[in-house]
Amino acid sequence: MSINERIYQIDQLLNGRNFVTFQDLMERLEVSKATLKRDLAYMRDRLNAPIVFDRDLGGYRLEKQVGNIKYELPGLWFNADEIFALLTMQHLLNNIDSGGILSPHIKPLISRLTELLGSTNDPLDQLQKRIKLETMGSRKFDLDHFQAIGSSLLKRKQMHIDYLGRGKNELTSRDISPQRLIYYKDNWYLDAYCHLKKDIRSFSVDAIQRVEILETKSIDVSEEKLNEELGSGYGIFSGKTIKWVTLKFTAERARWVAQEKWHPKQEGQFLKDGSYQLKVPYSKEPELIIDVMKYGPDVEVTAPEDLRKKIQATLIKTLEKYENR
Repeated sequence: MSINERIYQIDQLLNGRNFVTFQDLMERLEVSKATLKRDLAYMRDRLNAPIVFDRDLGGYRLEKQVGNIKYELPGLWFNADEIFALLTMQHLLNNIDSGGILSPHIKPLISRLTELLGSTNDPLDQLQKRIKLETMGSRKFDLDHFQAIGSSLLKRKQMHIDYLGRGKNELTSRDISPQRLIYYKDNWYLDAYCHLKKDIRSFSVDAIQRVEILETKSIDVSEEKLNEELGSGYGIFSGKTIKWVTLKFTAERARWVAQEKWHPKQEGQFLKDGSYQLKVPYSKEPELIIDVMKYGPDVEVTAPEDLRKKIQATLIKTLEKYENR
């Protein structure tokens, strides 16, 4: 245990109890008498900690401070487990934040944490070696656009954007009031109020071609309204009109699907033959069809009939591509 961590532990113990005996401190910190005496002296002399030995209580306590004199540990003080957890979080964030929008802003914190933990064990290097994340299917985006979007979002300013709608391959210009950024299936999306369509829309960040922050204040949309419009059905681009799809997975696939979260309101149950029935609300079909088809023969759409026929037609067209070669 480093001296930084020991000081943190001593501070916690003294603040959490009326008094702490010398023996309790030694056992908790697992140090010698000489080391503990040096730590206590360091805290009193260098950090101005109001530590006193109370003969009546038979232990150490923090003396009550008066006036404007206040004692607190300088900087950031974490124990090894907390620092490791924070470094792990930063490592995971670096993989999610592939564009580097957040990483530059937390670099000073990570440097400080690394110093506190100590460089002998190279904890950050070990994290990078022992924990590996692969973000497959993510799309590249312009970092400058991301920074502008984040700034507009936090400052509650409207934006003028040029947006490439991939469905029709059309570039449109519009003013929007950004509401929230969402990381979904390895990609970033921006929920916003579109002043052109006068409605709530979700935009793929990588499809935004140009961003201009306006001085006009953003229109605020409640979280309840956003969830009602965009989160009521399956997928990132869901809408108001809700239907329910019933999926039947084979017994072999059921063991995995039963643990998956497709939607907060999903309904699932195992059937007598070992298969798994999953009911999910949806409004727009394209994303749902793609996700259903990736399970191949391990899933069947039992309802509604119109969605079942659409998937059947898609499968027939797919099969034709292999038969006509």
